[in-house]
Amino acid sequence: MAIDEIEFYWRPGCPFCMMLEAQLDATELPVRKINIWEEQGAADRVRAAADGNETVPTVYVGQHSLVNPSMAQLENLVRTEAPGLLGE
Repeated sequence: MAIDEIEFYWRPGCPFCMMLEAQLDATELPVRKINIWEEQGAADRVRAAADGNETVPTVYVGQHSLVNPSMAQLENLVRTEAPGLLGE
């Protein structure tokens, strides 16, 4: 199954979310931003990736997740799991 976007889970007031979001916004990567306090089931998906915690930002590339990743970690995951998103 082709991966057509990155899922970016965040919550208001999270400085780590704002940092990663700014870095993502500076790229041409397709990103779906999901507020865990507003979208039903979003907090559950984050807890599944973060050992039961609601740690954000949590990012999914397909079925693979990263909890509070650096931009470099996220780019490496995209290269591995969804290189077509890079447009290189």
